[in-house]
Amino acid sequence: MTEHELLEMAKTARKSAYAPYSGFKVGAALLDQQGRVWTGCNIECATYGATNCAERTAFFKAVSDGVRDFAAIAVVGGRGDEPDAVCTPCGICRQVMAEFCEPDFRIICGEDAELQYTLEELLPKSFSPKNLA
Repeated sequence: MTEHELLEMAKTARKSAYAPYSGFKVGAALLDQQGRVWTGCNIECATYGATNCAERTAFFKAVSDGVRDFAAIAVVGGRGDEPDAVCTPCGICRQVMAEFCEPDFRIICGEDAELQYTLEELLPKSFSPKNLA
């Protein structure tokens, strides 16, 4: 799976976003180690605290089907009909990634993969299940 293909899947997922309050729609495409892709979009709630990010939606779909090994995620977002902003995962999403991913997990951000990070770069010295061993 190429970065471009993963980004295109994130763009498609973004179309399902439910963002009536912020108007900021995000899509994510999560690549597992077997080559399958799990997509997600942000889902807002009037209470805001119950809102779920696109990245976590993708992770939770995969994990609920028993998947635990991941390679990369592509994230796109913006206010218009097409992604127009480079957005990186929020802190809560980064912590969920630390739960299920290795430090070299790739995070691809922006419509044209303008920014690419490893999980370790975005969440250095993270707390993960390894800390509880």
